[in-house]
Amino acid sequence: MPLNSTTAAPVPLRIMIFIHSLHAGGAERVAVDLANQWYIHGHDVMLVTQTDDRGDVYELNHHVERVALNTAGLRGVMANLRRLYALRITMQRYRPDIVLGMMTTASILSVLASTGLRCQVIATEHTHPPAQELSSFWLRLRRYTYPRAARVVALTRDTASWIVNHVPGSNMAVIPNAVHWPLVNGEPEVAPPQRNGRSRLLAVGRLHTDKGFDILIDAFKDLSTVFPDWDLVILGEGPERDRLQGQIDVAGLAERVSMPGRVGNMRQWYHACDIYVLSSRVEGLSNSLLEAMACGMPSVAFDCETGPREIIRPDIDGLLVTPVEDPQALAAALSGLMHDKQARKTLASRAVDVRDRFSMRRVLSLWQEVFNDIQHQDKKG
Repeated sequence: MPLNSTTAAPVPLRIMIFIHSLHAGGAERVAVDLANQWYIHGHDVMLVTQTDDRGDVYELNHHVERVALNTAGLRGVMANLRRLYALRITMQRYRPDIVLGMMTTASILSVLASTGLRCQVIATEHTHPPAQELSSFWLRLRRYTYPRAARVVALTRDTASWIVNHVPGSNMAVIPNAVHWPLVNGEPEVAPPQRNGRSRLLAVGRLHTDKGFDILIDAFKDLSTVFPDWDLVILGEGPERDRLQGQIDVAGLAERVSMPGRVGNMRQWYHACDIYVLSSRVEGLSNSLLEAMACGMPSVAFDCETGPREIIRPDIDGLLVTPVEDPQALAAALSGLMHDKQARKTLASRAVDVRDRFSMRRVLSLWQEVFNDIQHQDKKG
């Protein structure tokens, strides 16, 4: 996806970012990245969460004010009214120019809490809406609030098209996540095991049904006898760990498939493996795929409804696999690369272009365009 854009010199803004927590997750990391970068670029930034800082995974610049509403875990209508009240009081105290709601419910609450205040709300979608599990209550609120937001930002063109068709009146923009480069080590640091002459497939993500690791294990089962010197590593944590481990054990792959958990030193792992695999049933925009390609990994991904097709240029810097959720199709695509070391090198040499195509500089310029446009429209209004 082309990200070429130019912007005028930015006017310092007061920006509030609202998100549930700073626990592990793609949107959480994006929230911290944006907060830190906007501070560096001269904006005044506050980051508001429902949880406190216990369990934080990502490091926020100490100049960015962190506010905890302490409204996590509450349920029911009265709980949401309490969240709205706490968020509105914080908005009134901080008096932001821009409020950025990170993910659907935070975006909805931000629009409602800002009613009558002199701030502009930007709603964001970080997953593809058809894959979300939202109650009819939140779906109705999204249809009510998104047309009232100054802008609705989607990660991909396909998600933007879905919102235009299903949430009429939304003023859309498409801004992808930026790739982290160079990757910075975090905790926990776990050293990859020695290769000992073996090759590895690598998959990364939350151990959740959406990530399709069960499909990947089935595909690797078909490949394991043909490629006895290849192993599979799945990095991440989540609710599907026990079920996936059971699948590995039943398939007799316990010595060939490992799940070391969540690691912070991802660059070492990308460099210690040979092919990156994204087996997701659904995606927003995969941070791990961007990182793997930035590290020069040849990558194979299911061509699910959104995400990979906006990162991978098929047969140039990676492979897109159809049909989605088909272990045989995935195994066939992987087999071709596992057989052909030169093909892996060729894809890897081009994959690093994502460092420029999805650079923080370009992504920040797209955000600045949105800010400039919102300010211009506000002045006209």
